[in-house]
Amino acid sequence: MAATEITIVPVTTKAERATFVDLAYRLNAADPNWVPPLRMEAMELVTPGKNPFFEHATVQYFLARRGGAVVGRISAHIDHLAIAMSPEQGMGPGVGNWGMLEATDEASAHALIRTAEDWLRAKGMTRVLAPLSMSIWEEPGQLVMGFDHPPTVMMGHQPERYRDWIESAGYVPAKTLHTYELDITKEFPPLIQRIIQSGEKNARIRIRNVNKKKFGEEARLILDILNDAWSDNWGFVPFTETEIGYAGKKFRPIVHEDLIMVAEYDGEPVAFMMTVPDLNEAIQPMGGRLLPFNWIKLLAWLRKPKPRTMRVPLMGVRKKLQSSRLASQLAFMMIEYIRRNAITRYGSTRGEIGWILEDNQGMVAIADAIDSHINKTYVIYGKPL
Repeated sequence: MAATEITIVPVTTKAERATFVDLAYRLNAADPNWVPPLRMEAMELVTPGKNPFFEHATVQYFLARRGGAVVGRISAHIDHLAIAMSPEQGMGPGVGNWGMLEATDEASAHALIRTAEDWLRAKGMTRVLAPLSMSIWEEPGQLVMGFDHPPTVMMGHQPERYRDWIESAGYVPAKTLHTYELDITKEFPPLIQRIIQSGEKNARIRIRNVNKKKFGEEARLILDILNDAWSDNWGFVPFTETEIGYAGKKFRPIVHEDLIMVAEYDGEPVAFMMTVPDLNEAIQPMGGRLLPFNWIKLLAWLRKPKPRTMRVPLMGVRKKLQSSRLASQLAFMMIEYIRRNAITRYGSTRGEIGWILEDNQGMVAIADAIDSHINKTYVIYGKPL
């Protein structure tokens, strides 16, 4: 075999899966803005029986080797819930995905992408949307703007060169996602304050904290609202019961009652806003390892987090209220109450909202109204097979 020849091999063993995970740490080690995930979580993400995504998806991982050295990786997957959705929402029949791309050079990246495409084509797929690592709810899209600062918790960060490699493989943008940042130490504009004050005088509106003692019940309520609120959105895939339980368990360590709000109207829960401390600030220096002493530091941080940044990964208003003035009012009230708590109780100074679809006019209008601005942009690309 020539030293320059690239060989693509499917991942079939536990050891190969560990090699697949480890490659990301090696290739991104020199990037100061890459946040090494905890290795145990990175392994869990790609392991059947650990990640409930595998209950409704067919997944194959591949490694690229050159001269005996591992030079790249990729996942190819078909989400059977996604292909059951309406084609008008982006996914639908015949749409497969790849993600988790890491490569040392363009030739390796192209060989991996071709292999993923061939695998999807052999499974009957006719179109690909990528990168998704692996569900739309995990790390969607390739970063195309905002390389100069680390991502917040649950957001991706890929080298800029990957964008060129993806586009040179024949991919074109299918959907653009943004995250928005704002200085939360500043009060919102007078108009927004008046909208909030009006809501506070309305006896039919109640904004409450979640109750962590009823965490399972609250998690199901929030995800029920989410599944309804997002059901018409591009790329939407509903959460399963198993995923609801898994998400609740995963989020529990960073859940704080005063950072997650539920809005009730006439006693009915109709909206929610979830905010989490930016865990990436705590884990970035750890290099992905909890041993020997990082677990102590992490536990201390989780007990009393003092993050610079709070992230809003999810919010939603039931579909029947969307596009109404009440929906915006409830959103502004939840954002304001959480903003106050983030400053006074956690010492935070920065907020990040997203991701938000570029054409989600309602959410973009809310982000603009509170004087936030785009700080990162991700692109999901498409290509016929």
